[in-house]
Amino acid sequence: MSESVVLDTVDLHILRLLQNDARTTYREIAAEVGVAASTCLDRVARLRRSGVILGHQLRLDPAKLGRGLQALLSVQVRPHRRELIKPFVERIRGLPESRSLFHLTGPDDYLVLVAVADTADLQRLVVDEFTSRPEVARVETRLVFQQWDCGPLMPPSSAIPPATRS
Repeated sequence: MSESVVLDTVDLHILRLLQNDARTTYREIAAEVGVAASTCLDRVARLRRSGVILGHQLRLDPAKLGRGLQALLSVQVRPHRRELIKPFVERIRGLPESRSLFHLTGPDDYLVLVAVADTADLQRLVVDEFTSRPEVARVETRLVFQQWDCGPLMPPSSAIPPATRS
């Protein structure tokens, strides 16, 4: 695990603004935060170099792209050995239906969020891409009725200087 980075109130304000809209210009951020645009640019560059900012992503609506059904697949891999895990992970990450992949503790080894066209497409995916793999012992499928994004990720309150806590 990587170590946490010390952030001050200006860094936290910049991160909140960028998380709400990554297209916000440095000039707009600087005006909101109360620093010069060049200072804002330097701080964002430092946040990128330190790994706090990982990148910018374009979010797409799966339903508008013909993949309106989402499901969570709990996958058990047996035997759970490194030489089987790496090819499995690479294959699942390469599937166009895969949205997120999590390696877990407990009875299931992986949780995969997938987006497909319909139940027939989901059945095809599970049978052809998951249960047909020799290392996959079991797949359990749960349909996603609704999904919500949660608030911005910020450091725990104990890591925020007292003057910045709300």
